Amino acid sequence: MKKLLMTASVYSHISNFHLPYLREFQRLGWETHVGCRDIPADAPYIDEAIELPFEKRMQSRENFRLAHLLRRKIASEGYDLIITHTSLAAFFTRLAVKGGRTAKMIYVCHGYLFDDDTPLLKRSILLNAERLVAPQTDLLLTMNAWDYEAAKKNRLGLCVNNIPGIGVDFARLDKVTLEDGLRLRKELGVPRDAFVLIYPAEFSKRKSQHVLIEAMTKLPERVVMVLPGYGDFLDDCKKQADKLNLGQRVLFPGQVDGISDWYRMADASVSASRSEGLPFNVMEAMYMGLPVIASAVKGHLDLIDDGETGLLYPYGDAAACAEQILRLADNAALRERICMRARTRVSQYALDAVLPEVMRQYLGNEPEPDYQEYALNG
Repeated sequence: MKKLLMTASVYSHISNFHLPYLREFQRLGWETHVGCRDIPADAPYIDEAIELPFEKRMQSRENFRLAHLLRRKIASEGYDLIITHTSLAAFFTRLAVKGGRTAKMIYVCHGYLFDDDTPLLKRSILLNAERLVAPQTDLLLTMNAWDYEAAKKNRLGLCVNNIPGIGVDFARLDKVTLEDGLRLRKELGVPRDAFVLIYPAEFSKRKSQHVLIEAMTKLPERVVMVLPGYGDFLDDCKKQADKLNLGQRVLFPGQVDGISDWYRMADASVSASRSEGLPFNVMEAMYMGLPVIASAVKGHLDLIDDGETGLLYPYGDAAACAEQILRLADNAALRERICMRARTRVSQYALDAVLPEVMRQYLGNEPEPDYQEYALNG
């Protein structure tokens, strides 16, 4: 029986994006091992869980200790394939095999944390870290045009391919109705005639919710913004909203289940992110028929043609963001045209379309699985 090791920083990343792939490997007869932080005892499609409590600081001594333990585990197990996700875990996973591996190593890049506008010192540190472990990267899979070109230019993998993300299970979004959204509005105390914006995302420096909160000061009272999620910057954003007297117009529901209900209660989706890979929240909103207003950064630019499949504004420009929101709120015909084109555009990123392509990348020269009768919900 062949063995797979999949690593990431935290289990939530695995559960949100990669369970269909673990299930498919098991269907093909592979033994699946997963290494990350906070793996629950009942995690599905995992034959062995390896607790790897990576710390967020790259230079943490604990991370180097974990890399040493992981090196010993890899040597003892004799894995046939290692697939690593998330920048920090991917660096230490590849560092763990430096100079002594036999398994094929695949790094799935969900978005480099640097681009052309990143300060030189930070960009140099992050880029050099990638260069250090590039020789251990047999296959590098990127998800957007900028990352793909950067990876090729800097030779960050022995082979570099671009994929259409890892697939979004749009079918799970079809289970709610407009009535469900209206009921949620009522529960939140949001007026039926309000123009509701939604941005489900981790509260982090990169996600930049503070830009959207600032933009709300330039918008009429009928505009309400809902910010589901949690993270290190949540309290700061709450304080900002209170300071700007936006307590009734900027809502913080915390971590929510059933995100489709929240899309149904909204009129548009917004994003203020500093950079992205290929963002699920934007693709889900496009599929759900919500026009998207997003910062003009990598990842967003791969999904949105300004004025056609969404609206863009310069990153960090709260005034320009507010202007695009108001433009959309005041123009029903524009909203309808964008929604129609966005739904067509995003269909290519559906899980049932993407999973076979990604599995072909994972399996390489092995016989191609038969996906003719493979049901994602089977």
